[in-house]
Amino acid sequence: MSEAKMNGRSIRINRLPATIVAILLTIVLVYFLNFHQEERPAIYGMLRSENPSRVNLRKMLIAAIQAAQRGGLEVLDVARSRQLKERSKGKTDEGVNDPFTDADGRSHCVMKQGLQRIFPRVQIFSEEDKEHCKQAHGYDLDPTVLHETAQIPDVTVNAQDVTVWVDPLDATKEFTEELYEYVTTMVCVAVAGRPIIGVIHSPFNGQTAWAWVGNSMSEYLSNLHPQHSPNNPAPIITVSRSHTAGAKDLARGIFGDNVSLLTAAGAGYKVLQVVANNATAYLHTSKIKKWDICAGDAILHALGGTMTTLNDQLINYGPEESPVNTEGLLATLEQHDEYMDKLSKYREAHNGKLA
Repeated sequence: MSEAKMNGRSIRINRLPATIVAILLTIVLVYFLNFHQEERPAIYGMLRSENPSRVNLRKMLIAAIQAAQRGGLEVLDVARSRQLKERSKGKTDEGVNDPFTDADGRSHCVMKQGLQRIFPRVQIFSEEDKEHCKQAHGYDLDPTVLHETAQIPDVTVNAQDVTVWVDPLDATKEFTEELYEYVTTMVCVAVAGRPIIGVIHSPFNGQTAWAWVGNSMSEYLSNLHPQHSPNNPAPIITVSRSHTAGAKDLARGIFGDNVSLLTAAGAGYKVLQVVANNATAYLHTSKIKKWDICAGDAILHALGGTMTTLNDQLINYGPEESPVNTEGLLATLEQHDEYMDKLSKYREAHNGKLA
């Protein structure tokens, strides 16, 4: 409190409110400056100018991991509540029921809206895009989702070159059957049509496999992949549970009588079986959606593996392409050319067919 004189009168000035305001502004400024530039809270973007036509891939990796994990929390919450609110979206090409649950919808809303809020200029495709989200969801970037030894560079690309593919709940049918080991949530970032960031999160064991091609990967993924694999192992082919009829005969026809078959559900889960060397290849002979396979494609590529169509073509994940891959897929860590050669010879001997 101080005094000043005006027109012969004493005026008391209280300095306390001004001091408090100055302290609070200092705290806020220090808070913002202590964040990495691309990890500061969203409101910070209102206080500084950015180039809206560029996207920071480090920031996108962090957001993709968070989205998959937050979607996984929604899946867990619905599973624990036992209120699935299941309904059918129809039949798959194999004649299997294609269910939809409250977990699919809630995970979709959290994952897509959270990503869209941070990257409003990036095209994001989700399996459940037809679902109406009743409330807005968002989150600020949390760099602690990256392990301490991760070497993540600051790289920016044109926003128009980026496409994000979101699978809010892979293996919904198995989710309704409480076969939770197959369930994953996935995010993939493609640049110019090629997958470069892949995230596969398993809600029921809490593990997240992620990779940025040419840069880094999660400790879980690194530990899941054996450093040494046997030379020319006998083929172990993982295929969908819904395709088991005839799959064994087909696998034997292509890869020989010593082939083993690993039936599983969920494209994300099957890719992780290849990563862990529990399977030497993942084979899918019918059409499949790109949000099912993009994250796995990026992860395999980061580990030196390959995913192609059955015509041995890389899959394009650009925004102008169809969301459906109609040409099947073969995914391997090793021996891709050898396996593709066997597959091609089988097709030639059966008038170009695999059935």
